[in-house]
Amino acid sequence: MMNTVFIAGHARLPSGMAAQNMYETLTITAEIDKKYGVIVNASCTLATLHGREFVQQLLRGYSLRDGIETPTKEIKNHYFGKAGNALASALKDLYKQYEAHQK
Repeated sequence: MMNTVFIAGHARLPSGMAAQNMYETLTITAEIDKKYGVIVNASCTLATLHGREFVQQLLRGYSLRDGIETPTKEIKNHYFGKAGNALASALKDLYKQYEAHQK
């Protein structure tokens, strides 16, 4: 029996980014523990492996039961690339999907 769910959030990328040449939108995916709402693993469609790993490290371990404010702040405080706002928006969209799944 699976104890996790897989949820994705999406946001439009700003123009002039390497990732925009591959995708029009930025996607954050997360594997989330069903019981506690904790992000077990996360990924995103940033162009570089380093960027994807950085976002994964930022998000892993947060419980979505506590809301999305803290991980959103972490992105704004630690990620200074052009995709910062898109990452925050995709994370908020992911949270909306999580909330819809909980109901």
